[in-house]
Amino acid sequence: MEFPHLSIFIALSLTLVVSTNAVLPPQLYWKSKLPTTQMPKAITDLLNPTDWTEEKGTSVAVGKGGVNVDAAKPKPGGTAVNVGKGGVHVNTGKGKPSGGTAVNVGKGGVNVNTGKGRGKPVHVSVGKRSPFLYNYAATATQLNDKPNVALFFLEKSLHYGTKLNLQFTKTTSNNEAKFLTKEVSDSIPFSSNQVESILNKFSIKKGSEEAETVKNTISECEENSIRGEEKLCVKSLESMVDFTTSKLGNNVEAVSTEVKKESSELQQYVIAKGVKRLGEKNQAVVCHKENYPYAVFYCHKTDTTKVYSVPLEGVDGNRVNAIAVCHTDTSQWNPKHLAFQVLNVQPGTVPVCHFLPQDHVVWVSK
Repeated sequence: MEFPHLSIFIALSLTLVVSTNAVLPPQLYWKSKLPTTQMPKAITDLLNPTDWTEEKGTSVAVGKGGVNVDAAKPKPGGTAVNVGKGGVHVNTGKGKPSGGTAVNVGKGGVNVNTGKGRGKPVHVSVGKRSPFLYNYAATATQLNDKPNVALFFLEKSLHYGTKLNLQFTKTTSNNEAKFLTKEVSDSIPFSSNQVESILNKFSIKKGSEEAETVKNTISECEENSIRGEEKLCVKSLESMVDFTTSKLGNNVEAVSTEVKKESSELQQYVIAKGVKRLGEKNQAVVCHKENYPYAVFYCHKTDTTKVYSVPLEGVDGNRVNAIAVCHTDTSQWNPKHLAFQVLNVQPGTVPVCHFLPQDHVVWVSK
């Protein structure tokens, strides 16, 4: 998945960072809710590169003209956010007014200007339905997708010395769409009956493959959950934190697969010493990154989930600290789910496991 206008979403993630209601930026919101929980790389990669924390000298001034946020850059080209009667203006200029990205949020909705000419659309590359959703029968494309097929294995294989053919890339390839703040994401429509409005906002051509990807993601989010599953598509880091803590409490650990270097093709990995069970209960909130113009995660919680940290060593010397999720009850899954077809097992018979790509997040109780 490619998002060539990544600066658009970086700018959007800055919008409404601070408002007259003293809304915390995502990083500080995390710290306030989860002071002892470290952010995994899958999260930090999706935050705006500018570190909006007091350690970096961010200053906030509130006056009659609205709210001004200054990231303490000593020269033009820094980041400024201004909130006034005209809405919100974000400028990440690089030394001159026309060189950056401007975002305005006012009565007219969200307007994005990349500073590289008018009318350029947001490109959303075509994605596939997630192989991690329980309701879906495997498509022919998924069955022929070797990296996705290789992710699934049986729990009995989860031990030192097991050899597996794997490929570690981000599920959405180059989809580096960033998190928006909760206020901005909540202001943008996200439902199947508002697809036309969504496509218009992001200048995505109706009927295009990109439009189908947007519709598929929204459809996945609107699907009913299976028995024993609680799910929510979160559109901001704040919403992810809120959903997780409502299910697991505040004493949680967040983890993601970490890869030393991405591989361009399948290769053999061996499970090294040090496989570790994470969390004390068979509970977890697993958040899968979706294909969308900004960061959206399909988060779901079940009480029949085991989480493991699995060290892997590739034949090329690559080292991966992989996160594996094992489902101990698959009786409610679609009988034609990809996992069953790959492993040649029936629903509800044996625990089914899979590795998580590096842009997904797993939460467990400490």
